[in-house]
Amino acid sequence: MHWFNKGKSKFLCGGRLVFGHDASSLFLTTFLIGGPAITFCIRMILMIKEDDPPLIYPVLIGGLVLTFLAFAFLFLTSARDPGIIPRNSKPSEPDESFNKTTPSLEWVNNKVGNMKLPRIKDVKVNGHTVKVKFCDTCLLYRPPRVSHCSICNNCVQKFDHHCPWVGQCIGLRNYPFFIMFISSSTLLCTYVFTFSVINILRKKGTFWSAMSHDILSVILIVYCFIAVWFVGGLTVFHFYLICTNQTTYENFRYHYDKKENPYSKGIIGNIKEVFLSKIPPSMINFRAWVSEDEGPAMGSVEKQLDGGFMSSKEKFDIEIGSKFGKDNGLSVPYIFKNLDYTGIDDNLKRKMGDGDTEIDPISIASGQEPRYSQWTSPVGGKITDDKSSR
Repeated sequence: MHWFNKGKSKFLCGGRLVFGHDASSLFLTTFLIGGPAITFCIRMILMIKEDDPPLIYPVLIGGLVLTFLAFAFLFLTSARDPGIIPRNSKPSEPDESFNKTTPSLEWVNNKVGNMKLPRIKDVKVNGHTVKVKFCDTCLLYRPPRVSHCSICNNCVQKFDHHCPWVGQCIGLRNYPFFIMFISSSTLLCTYVFTFSVINILRKKGTFWSAMSHDILSVILIVYCFIAVWFVGGLTVFHFYLICTNQTTYENFRYHYDKKENPYSKGIIGNIKEVFLSKIPPSMINFRAWVSEDEGPAMGSVEKQLDGGFMSSKEKFDIEIGSKFGKDNGLSVPYIFKNLDYTGIDDNLKRKMGDGDTEIDPISIASGQEPRYSQWTSPVGGKITDDKSSR
């Protein structure tokens, strides 16, 4: 099977297309945009048959181009990886940095077993202190500007918001296309509204008489007048966010008007960052072939993000829970170091005492069938050889 996703995103065409959990809302959005746009184009075609004015052809072509652009940017926004961060199946081991004084009074214990990790850490971004939180779902410290989407159940780079109209998270990798989508939709609404008014004004007689003879143009005028306030207002708001280098999530939560924004590069620099910067590659190979038991084939999150937000002094295999030495030799997995044998029955204890049975945690980690009924893991779970429970 292809890459095994633990989030709620939907994949098509072998992982080439990545949709959000509520991608079905695209049908409604397509209807709301395509309905009036196609109706306007049909109205222009009918006018060509009536009096064939020379300006109708350019107006028709302009309407078709704007409609195509709106649909193209809608597809690029909704069918693209927004910047999903690969989650860990096991948290990394704490290092010396966890023993230092931390402002967090809350510690992560529920999924980490006997490891004590602070809920919040402080990191430096452009000389400013930024707090990063531990994600209980993805088992990692969220890098700066990363947030967990509760709808798609994924941590997303530079998370802006989850847009129900495109059925996708808006993040680092699809934000420019989202801006182009709402901008082209605003232009399309304005375009249809303007030329629908012109169509009525061109008719002979009074204004009310012209409206009564062109009900279709009247409907388009009312519809576009209402729609442009929503999509136009959203476009203006996001251009303000671009100029100040904020996300919607940050604007609603942190209010940089009360403190300095550590990410701002000036108006020109902020605009260049969105429209002229190269979009980074996806952190996950959604087309990779893996088994469901192996999980996603990926490297460490902090290494891909060029940070140290979940640092560890040794290379940590997040899928097996093992540590590799400098010579890449496999040592005993961390999960088997502090096994609790209190749950083993007396008969098994007697066999172990007689030397008839030998425990080989390496063989268990390598995928062989475990020989014992139940183990209690230091990470708070149990490993069972009951095939019916798998």
